[in-house]
Amino acid sequence: MAGLRHELLRWYDQAARDLPWRRTRDPYAIWVSEVMLQQTRVETVIPYYERFLKRFPTPATLAAADEDAVLSHWSGLGYYRRARLLHAGVREVVERYGGRVPESAEDRRALPGVGRYTAGAIGSIAFDKPEPVVDGNVTRVLARLFGIDTPVGTAATTQRLWDEAARLVPGERPGALNQALMELGATVCTAQSPRCGACPVAADCVAHRRGVVDALPVARARKAPGAIALVAVVATSGKGRHRSVWLVRSEARLFGGLWGVPMVQRNGCGGDARAALREAGISARLAPEPAARVEHVLTHRRLRLEVFRATAARAEESDTRRCFTDAALEEVGVSTLTRRLLAAASPSRYTA
Repeated sequence: MAGLRHELLRWYDQAARDLPWRRTRDPYAIWVSEVMLQQTRVETVIPYYERFLKRFPTPATLAAADEDAVLSHWSGLGYYRRARLLHAGVREVVERYGGRVPESAEDRRALPGVGRYTAGAIGSIAFDKPEPVVDGNVTRVLARLFGIDTPVGTAATTQRLWDEAARLVPGERPGALNQALMELGATVCTAQSPRCGACPVAADCVAHRRGVVDALPVARARKAPGAIALVAVVATSGKGRHRSVWLVRSEARLFGGLWGVPMVQRNGCGGDARAALREAGISARLAPEPAARVEHVLTHRRLRLEVFRATAARAEESDTRRCFTDAALEEVGVSTLTRRLLAAASPSRYTA
């Protein structure tokens, strides 16, 4: 293992990308970056990370913020549950630990939303502790390096991956070692067209030696995303510069806690758009035909939506129903889908 560690660290020192979260040892900033990077590309995360830390530079500032402010700075990244759990975890850090992220791995893993991977990333990078990490990139590197040919996602494979990562991490610079594994998977040991000629540990790689790099890791069979037919209504009040749009805060699992346009699942019996307004508690003049059709793909769902316009909308405002001006819309958390629906209904006013 010492030889592998040496080659990985030597390569990382020469080849690592200059990323903003690699310029700090602040555990809070590292925590934010790791949560954002879950299931999101590095290039997408960079501007969100910088904007988020400019607005919430310390645990105290994030803990003091309300959820709408947090979600508005997450809007567009998706997977909004991550933002809410980060917010809850940081609030606990402020309340229980005086705003200092705990050095104890056990205490870190007890925080809302902090699992073994995130705890290990914070511990190794910020506190120089020999804690392993296993994410998608590391899984690919380890599966090929050690020839792990059982399906990813099974309990046995997961345990084997963590065991191998735990064998590698002890020694000098554990944070850099973990980042080297992640960097190698992101830039060299990629899922498609891996560059084995540029790999610092190719000579020790079981998959490379056996000629089975493209076959590893073994993916577990996945179901195709299920399709859901929905009807959405963009309901507005006022005209011209004074026009505003009605949004509801959904507690449904897909977009729980976010503001969005009224929508219901299509039932095939007609009247769905009116049902969406009725469920939202909004009365309005509804257009007879949809203004647009939108298809939106989530990780496990494919949404097919008919988008209706409604004008002269009226309702009582509440905690779950509000009328937003364009300026106010920028201050709350809305999903990418909501922005697409607004743009589809009124392309001259909104952009996706």
